[in-house]
Amino acid sequence: MSFEFIHSSDLHLGRRFSNIPQPPDGNIRGRLMEARHAAISRLAKVARERDAKHILLAGDTFDTATPSASVVQQALTAMADCTHVCWWIIPGNHDNLRDAEPLWEKVLRDAPQNVRLVTDNAPIELSAGVQLLPCPVAFRSSGRDPTAELASMPTSDGDLRIGLAHAGVVDFTDSGGHIPPDRDRSAGLDYLALGDWHGRIAVSPRTHYSGSPEQDRFKHGKRGVCLAVSIVAPGAEPKIDEIEIGEFLWAKAELPLLSETNVVEALEGILPESDRRNVLMRVKATGWSSLAQQAELRHASVRLGPDFGFMDLNFDDLGTTYDEADIDEIDKAGALRLAANRLKDDAESETLSTDERSVSAGALSRLYAYIKEAE
Repeated sequence: MSFEFIHSSDLHLGRRFSNIPQPPDGNIRGRLMEARHAAISRLAKVARERDAKHILLAGDTFDTATPSASVVQQALTAMADCTHVCWWIIPGNHDNLRDAEPLWEKVLRDAPQNVRLVTDNAPIELSAGVQLLPCPVAFRSSGRDPTAELASMPTSDGDLRIGLAHAGVVDFTDSGGHIPPDRDRSAGLDYLALGDWHGRIAVSPRTHYSGSPEQDRFKHGKRGVCLAVSIVAPGAEPKIDEIEIGEFLWAKAELPLLSETNVVEALEGILPESDRRNVLMRVKATGWSSLAQQAELRHASVRLGPDFGFMDLNFDDLGTTYDEADIDEIDKAGALRLAANRLKDDAESETLSTDERSVSAGALSRLYAYIKEAE
């Protein structure tokens, strides 16, 4: 006996990505939303390649309890087109049973034959000798362990027991429930497919978070994956293959600077060289630099930024060394020089707060950059 399936979670279809600034000449938010929808076909492609007949979605298939009608219908249509696979969906905390009742009523009414919404805590036979033990999320923050009933879910001797749940094993989420790290053992599970954490985590040989197939934050440092899981017999340790399917990479990097650093070369040296269109890049400059170096950095980021899906260069942790020659380049006399001197004094003040000094330093850096751009 051998059973193979695909484990994924947290598609968050319909997420709008309002936290990402929309450039005036681009549509990164729209591209990110489309990549989430396209994850459906990429998951189905992996299932076909692995000859897996089932895809388990461990919650938060939709980003909210009230996704638009087009988001829901297009998702169901995309799943229906994948006739070689059956999709098993449980509600998560974002699309929980209570808040998303109209959503799930529509899915139950309109879903194609190969899309199965699971709303009850009861075993379901996936194949001969293979039982799915689902734990749908009833409330967004119930405060209870959603897997508590797994141990009492009956199956026949010799059946594979595959749990499907959505919550945190440790308190790193807002899902409201926390799963004991030994739940696979206490419930006699051959595998526990988890959702809620957007990064890939192996809790134990039998308990895994697949993470989101498309990342949505500068946290995990890799493209999204799904898990191809193969279990050869009850009690056997599952074989887990991570398969990268994410389109976008959310990357962050630190740019340490010194007064003698060639800042443009340093910046270019930490940026990925290929596929930049599908990279969201966040760079944090640290250390010390002059006004001239900061102007060079800003100019370089404006030049390089359009290569990327999104690029942000942050100066909050970068200290400024002030050279009288740099101040002279703003203005040697007159109103601009008075403004520059005042900003420099405030930036170096020992009586102002850290935030106030930072604001003044940032304003002086931008003033210098504007003057250089106007030349």
